Order: sequence, then C-alpha cells, then structure tokens
Amino acid sequence: MNVPANGIAENVRVLEELHSIVSRLDSEHYAGTGGLPVASGPGGHVRHILDAYDCLVRDHETGRVDFTARERDPLTATDPVFATGRIERTVCALRRLRLSASTSLAVRAEDTAGGAWCASSVGRELQSLLSHTIHHLALVALVLRLRGVEPGESFGVAPSTLAHWRKAS
Repeated sequence: MNVPANGIAENVRVLEELHSIVSRLDSEHYAGTGGLPVASGPGGHVRHILDAYDCLVRDHETGRVDFTARERDPLTATDPVFATGRIERTVCALRRLRLSASTSLAVRAEDTAGGAWCASSVGRELQSLLSHTIHHLALVALVLRLRGVEPGESFGVAPSTLAHWRKAS
C-alpha cells in the first residue's frame, strides 16, 4: 500500500501555496526582516521547512531519518528564485514516494536531547512535516503582514482550522 494520497496531498498543497507566495516576493521581502525584532525573514523559514522535507525524502529508504543532518543551504534563505526551484523539486519528490504510511522509521528529531532515535512511521512523519510547515508558514505570514505584504487569509492556517471556519460560516 502506498502512502495515502491525502498524506502527500496536504503537504503538497501547503508547499504549492508557499511557492505561490515566494514567487511573488522580491529578495528584500524574502530574505530581510525589515527591521522587525525577529531572527530571520521568510527565507530562513522556507529553508528550514525544505531542509526537513529533504531529510525524509533522502533518508526514508534507509529506515532512519535524521532531521539533525539538515543541509541548511544559505542560498535557499536568501534567493527567492532558487527557493521556488527547490520547492518544486520537493513537491516532485513527495509525489514519487512509494511507501506504505505504516512503514516503520527510526527518527532523530532536531530537538531530541542526546541524539536519541525514536520509533515512527512514514505516515506519522508526513503528519509531523505538515504541522511543522504550517507552524513556520504562520510565522512567515506574520512577518510579511508586518511588512505590508498580505499572503492571504488561509496562508499558515491548519487544515482543521480552515475546515472549522468553513463549517462555522
């Protein structure tokens, strides 16, 4: 059984939404903070998001996904054109995944004390990546809004929240 389409589809959807935003930003709005009291502009968050996806895509076949071994490519954080290409490659790689959602993985998370490996699965890691991505997109949305760029009402909002909004309206 392949990874459920919705596990891939939700991740692809948020990455395509990210692509749409990044592709319309100039270098200053993408890489800079505009004097805001934040550690990085949108580009730093995009780099961090893509690094996490790259770990899953790179390592899943070995059964050991090491999120501490991220690439941390500085060009992704500063060049929106380069970043959009990297988003496109990530989307293609996700669409090519051919594993069962229940395929077991050992995962070393970036915040694991002592570098411990934890049991997980492909499906769980896709859920985790989606949540992680949305969290960072919410930060990107905040920085952009504070700099006068509107990313859209649903950008950086969890799928369950979007469904709740639709139901409530």
